Amino acid sequence: MVVAAGDGRRFGSDKSVADLGGRPVVAHSVATASGVSGGVVVVVAPGRIDEVRPLLVGVDGAVEVVEGGDTRSASVRAGLAAVPDGAEIVLVHDGARPLASTRLYERVIDAVRDGADAVVPCTPVHDSLRSPVGGPIDRDNVLVVQTPQGFRASVLRAAHAGSAEATDDATLVEADGGRVVVVDGETDNLKITSPVDLDVARQLVDARTEADVGEGRIGGGPIRIGQGFDIHPFVDDPDRPLVLGGVVFEGRGLGGHSDADPVAHACTDALLGAAGLGDIGLHFPDSDPRLAGADSLVLLAEAVAIVRRAGWEISNVDCTVVLEEPRLAPRRSQMQDGLEAVIGAPVSVKGKRAEGLGALGRQEGVACLAVVLLTRT
Repeated sequence: MVVAAGDGRRFGSDKSVADLGGRPVVAHSVATASGVSGGVVVVVAPGRIDEVRPLLVGVDGAVEVVEGGDTRSASVRAGLAAVPDGAEIVLVHDGARPLASTRLYERVIDAVRDGADAVVPCTPVHDSLRSPVGGPIDRDNVLVVQTPQGFRASVLRAAHAGSAEATDDATLVEADGGRVVVVDGETDNLKITSPVDLDVARQLVDARTEADVGEGRIGGGPIRIGQGFDIHPFVDDPDRPLVLGGVVFEGRGLGGHSDADPVAHACTDALLGAAGLGDIGLHFPDSDPRLAGADSLVLLAEAVAIVRRAGWEISNVDCTVVLEEPRLAPRRSQMQDGLEAVIGAPVSVKGKRAEGLGALGRQEGVACLAVVLLTRT
């Protein structure tokens, strides 16, 4: 279900019909939803069915347009009435979020299939927060909620059986006793609320188009290959953990602005470089105080979202970690599993010794080389 029944008051006009890369905003949202579902119900403001329906011409799959209500929850209930009784999973997506990826939809669907009553994609907060009545708010205790949100159909229908109201449907399900699960959202899955949001969305869509220039082809399919490299020195700080591929090892930690994970950093650079989208320093500069001590897997996840939004799918990543110790073999599977969960593609990790040569051989630090293959979605 794609809910596009707002009045566009903050935007200044109807944002769902605004042009985004040659097609209306709402058409982007519906097209992605259609590609992962058995059909899409589009909920629009009263009296706008005839206006919106032509905007969806050319979108594959079954699309039904219905009128919403006076509130968001009322609009969702109107959409639910048009969802076939046999549907087992229902996703509710905000039509003003046109850049949600297929991968995000699949992540939400998989979590529902694994037993959740409701699934909410979220992203971390990087800015400092403060209460309007005074005092700071710990940003580690809050998340930014996105859509699409996924539900077991029976649970969602039960939560909407009355006339309860909420800003999102997971809140209603939770109030009704349902179990809500959080999955990783996407930084590029922005909600178009103001004209500047549309400008940002257009830049992201343009980046996808520009990435078409100069791409290689194998068997008629566009591909890109990228390489990444990172190196960090050991430090004597006893409170500094040694993090490799998101896994904490015994031993001296590595120096750096974030958690100094050379494996995650090399993967991030390889992904961004393959897509022609700069490097880790451009997107996550070490001059940014908000990134001090940051979890590099979180940064990697943001890079993955950027690459996918530019229209690329990750085929695989291959990493070579150069260090004398500790040995990676006992925990290599853990490293690979964690990286694969973030990247969404096969990842191989190999450990190599420098055989006593140079700074790495003298155990002064750890280096990693990564190679990635991207294919056009």
